[in-house]
Amino acid sequence: MKRILYTLLGILACHTLFAQKLQPGFDKSEYTELLYAYSRWSDSTHYKGIPESTRFKRTYRSEEMGLVNRWELYEDPHGINVISIRGTTPSEVSWLANFYAAMIPAKGKLQLNDSTTFEYHFADDPRAAVHVGWSVASAFLIQDIIPIIWQQYTKGIRDFIIFGHSQGGGISYLITAQLLYYQKTGILPADMYFKTYCSAAPKPGNLPFAYEYEASRQTGWSQTVVNTADWVPEVPVSIQTLTDFNVTNPFKNAKSMIRKQKFPTNLALKHIYNQLTKHNKKAMRRYQKYLGKVASKFVVKQLVGYKAPDYFESNYYVRTGTTTVLYPDSLYYTQYPDSDTNVFVHHSIQSYLYLTDKLAD
Repeated sequence: MKRILYTLLGILACHTLFAQKLQPGFDKSEYTELLYAYSRWSDSTHYKGIPESTRFKRTYRSEEMGLVNRWELYEDPHGINVISIRGTTPSEVSWLANFYAAMIPAKGKLQLNDSTTFEYHFADDPRAAVHVGWSVASAFLIQDIIPIIWQQYTKGIRDFIIFGHSQGGGISYLITAQLLYYQKTGILPADMYFKTYCSAAPKPGNLPFAYEYEASRQTGWSQTVVNTADWVPEVPVSIQTLTDFNVTNPFKNAKSMIRKQKFPTNLALKHIYNQLTKHNKKAMRRYQKYLGKVASKFVVKQLVGYKAPDYFESNYYVRTGTTTVLYPDSLYYTQYPDSDTNVFVHHSIQSYLYLTDKLAD
């Protein structure tokens, strides 16, 4: 009888240990510990002054893949796992993932090499578009992430945090979107919970992508953390053209309305309209050419057999996710002054930790 009782208590204890512990919303302590753990991606010269995480311990580090991409698994004592995506490294190939910045549709296929085609689905909306370089990175990473998730699931793990700083934050949006799609389609179990922190993240896609992503996470399950002095969340460069507006808009029939005006008003309005629209279109096409077609030639040299996809006719990048704003004051700038030589002074883990510490508990 005692043996049966102990067995039942053991089962109950395991269930309690691995019951869902994740909570939506920005958690200052949780985010701080994630930064502590993430800082160990680099050597001691980069994490100088940053303590080691007392909550999250690394249990897996992937090999480098794709465009020098890598991820780690952290575990905590409460049954919460972290999928940590590495950011940009000094490698030229790693930077290539950033500069390969044309947009592609948010669902489709990527021919990664001679033997691998990856079907991705970051959004349902046919107007949604995302960054091609980080899509390629996500495609490689997620093929390694999924088996580890299943391995942890069989151990009773149900709660996962997806975390990335800098480029890792940009990729984290797409990893999250793909995992949610896998849940929706039954590829992953519905009783998994995913919470995302995109720290110092650049802009991952256009407004339709952002809308759909935020709608799926709008109860607080995706946090974007931004130091307002940091330039990285301001990239990629965004160019909005009239085709980026919703279907119903006042600009749709502008040309026909102008033609109906009397002479010479119609000529004057036509000239103004052209001046206000043609330069944006031209800039968008130039960005697509150099950050898409030209950049892809360098990608092919790194990924033998890679085939560049068709690009989406837009460069309208927007900030995505529920945002926690880290707002520097005068004391911050005495410790982290603006610099023409150290362009990452406001992007560092140290600066983000400094400002996070100032937030109310």
